Amino acid sequence: MRRHTRTAEETADFGSQLARTYPGGDDSFAVLYLEGELGAGKTTFAGGFLRALGVSEAVRSPTYTLVELYPVRGRNFVHVDLYRLRDPEDVGSLGLRDWARAGTVWLIEWPEKGGDRLPRPDLMVRFTVGTRGHDIEIDARSATGQAWLGRLAAS
Repeated sequence: MRRHTRTAEETADFGSQLARTYPGGDDSFAVLYLEGELGAGKTTFAGGFLRALGVSEAVRSPTYTLVELYPVRGRNFVHVDLYRLRDPEDVGSLGLRDWARAGTVWLIEWPEKGGDRLPRPDLMVRFTVGTRGHDIEIDARSATGQAWLGRLAAS
């Protein structure tokens, strides 16, 4: 699935739309990889996604903290930014394993920095900066991801 957004608001709205079509329940675990260059809209998209699921606080890029946890109504949303990670081995020190459980959704920016230390994604979301906005491409990488894209396409 592809989408072109012209403004930050449209990028956040698309993140919100994706969140609202999540096919998993409170007992599911999902992983989204957010790939793209600096300024391509990854954090803006994540903010829209998280706000749609009930996060009321400001969503900032976890560039310096690396991991931000947002607990909402018995579920956990983990926003990860691996941009500053120097070695994939360092993923283990982030405590992510504690959040690889039911009722949790991970949004991982710069997943390529984590190498094979990360779980496989359900959705791969790629952001590209264009001359008139951003192009966002989403690919399913699991049965959950396929169901999710199906719901998104139908919405």
